[in-house]
Amino acid sequence: MGQRERDRLKVLHEASKGQLTQKQAGEQLKLSVRQVRRLLGKLNVEGDRAVLHGLTGRQSNRRVSEEVVKRCMAELGKPECLDFGPTFAAEHLARKLEVRVGRDTVRKWMVGEGLWESQPRRVRGLHQWRERRHCSGELVQWDTSVHDWLEGRGERLYLIAMIDDATSRLVARFAMHDSAEENMRVVRVYLGRYGRPLEFYTDKAGMFETTPKRPAGRDDEVMAPTQITRALAELGIHRCSAHSPQAKGRIERCFQTLQDRLVKELRLAGVATIEQANAYLEGTFLPDWNQRFTLAPANATDAHRSLTELHNLDSSLSHVEQRRVNSDYTIQFRGERYQIGKASVRAGMKGQFLRIEARLDGSIAVRHEGRFLEISLCGIKPPPAESITQGQPVRKDHNRGGRSRWMNNFQVATRRPSETQS
Repeated sequence: MGQRERDRLKVLHEASKGQLTQKQAGEQLKLSVRQVRRLLGKLNVEGDRAVLHGLTGRQSNRRVSEEVVKRCMAELGKPECLDFGPTFAAEHLARKLEVRVGRDTVRKWMVGEGLWESQPRRVRGLHQWRERRHCSGELVQWDTSVHDWLEGRGERLYLIAMIDDATSRLVARFAMHDSAEENMRVVRVYLGRYGRPLEFYTDKAGMFETTPKRPAGRDDEVMAPTQITRALAELGIHRCSAHSPQAKGRIERCFQTLQDRLVKELRLAGVATIEQANAYLEGTFLPDWNQRFTLAPANATDAHRSLTELHNLDSSLSHVEQRRVNSDYTIQFRGERYQIGKASVRAGMKGQFLRIEARLDGSIAVRHEGRFLEISLCGIKPPPAESITQGQPVRKDHNRGGRSRWMNNFQVATRRPSETQS
């Protein structure tokens, strides 16, 4: 009997003893006089049980049968389902066996079968709460998760993900490496799908920030931007850095959920390659995720900006370097020599720097003063022939062999002794 029933029983006893009228008892219990009269009659017949509901202690008519419970536990007892949590297990049963029960019910079943162990809640470190952005596209958190996504069935994969701060809408892609090139591919997917956000929120990885190298007494050193930061600046997108993982907690908590749910989904789907993983991610997982977990923004205005003819994604989302034009109108890049076409040659081009773009599709583009140039790969230049040295080098002097021949055939008159003495 709960406290509510005990309080009601006290008022009924006072009314039955005449200490309260039925009208006063009804006012205290917020019941009608007729209902109070009915409860007093039941109190005289059943005693204190009169205040209890008639179904108290009985089994619910909606209780799941034992046969269904055994089927569910047999499914969750399979090797590939042993690490399922109650929430994911309830969703799996609804998909696989079409048994729709609450996660709390599934938790009780799993605890009873030893498949789940309840853990006491602990108070973790508290961080200052930050309100969501109001419009979609104001802030997009961007990070990479390193995890054994395929559980040894394939190669090691990296999950590059972007989540909108206002709506929790997710864009993700598996990659073989966490490189600037692979991250640019995800940026291209996001921009082509939703447009240009106002700001990306990242960590301080080397692909986003250049580590300053400041000698003593030089605190005003300006570091060159990285390739990703340069590309975002060309597209008019600002990037800011988080000083701690907790600062970008939305993407971090998303990765925690993905490392639990997505790993099991990939296991059940039998995914073993990166092509299969990206196909399942784009075709099945992300549409279901964004449908279930995306929130409506506080302001329906979309802060994304559209791409115009002023934005060249192929040019901006590439590896950009500067090269000087040689006297024969050639440039060198990545160990290759390229010849500038005659139609693209302009006066005064020699010695100037050109912008070279190594694009995501593997092509090379060269730009000079906003104009793209025609280039062609030069033939491989043969190495210079090695000079052959025979013996010791010849000494060129006039006293070779200890005797000079410069006075040969030159007549010198000999003086007499008498002339010498005089």
